Amino acid sequence: MRELFLEKQQAYVRWIDLPGDGPVRVFVHGLGCTAASDFAHIATHPALRGGRALLVDLLGHGLSDRPADFDYRVESQAVVVAAVLDHLGVRGTDLVGHSMGGAVAIHLAAAQPDLVARLVVAEPNLYGGGGAFSSPVAAQSEEAFVAKGFARMLALAGRPDYAARLRLADPRAVHRCAVSLVEGSTPEPGDLLAGLAVPRTFLVGEASLPDADAEKAAASGVPVVEIPGAGHNMMLDNPDGFAAALARSLP
Repeated sequence: MRELFLEKQQAYVRWIDLPGDGPVRVFVHGLGCTAASDFAHIATHPALRGGRALLVDLLGHGLSDRPADFDYRVESQAVVVAAVLDHLGVRGTDLVGHSMGGAVAIHLAAAQPDLVARLVVAEPNLYGGGGAFSSPVAAQSEEAFVAKGFARMLALAGRPDYAARLRLADPRAVHRCAVSLVEGSTPEPGDLLAGLAVPRTFLVGEASLPDADAEKAAASGVPVVEIPGAGHNMMLDNPDGFAAALARSLP
């Protein structure tokens, strides 16, 4: 594990750096998750033929710090991930983001295009409104969610593996992230994705279809790849299929 102290946020962001030759691949997880749990088995998958991989825990998640005065908006998280890449001196990365992490990755690619050579987003939050996890969280007040809602969310988590990841997240961070996803941003990630010049791919799980965001991405010229036998958590539902799709998108 490696870390970087962020002066502005007065917090450490942490990541796992897996050495290798070839392009640097950066993996950004979704709401309430961790980079290692979601992507370590993907980053080391034989289909990707090695390569250096950076598995970044967003602030408020996993092993990164959870500053109380950070807003946790996707745009702010993108600035933090960019700071890691600047610190490491890497440019032209292959950037992979899932769900909320997809929105973070899009904002990063739009704000600092020199850092990103190719972009793959897996069912990202393209527009405000939230999703199945974020909407119920954002519907509660922050204090109510911190006091009772987070524990209830853990108890009712439909997937044991999601509960295991969520337990490592900070309740206040989860709430503020969820509010950010529901409120959206200006411009929205979907509009930014459509205008990016770098090669882009949108991954969608077979069980998620039909998917309105995938249709919008396709209409704007972004290639859409379906992951068979998988839902939203496609890198866990079908790791081989997810890794194969990444290998085709990041040759």
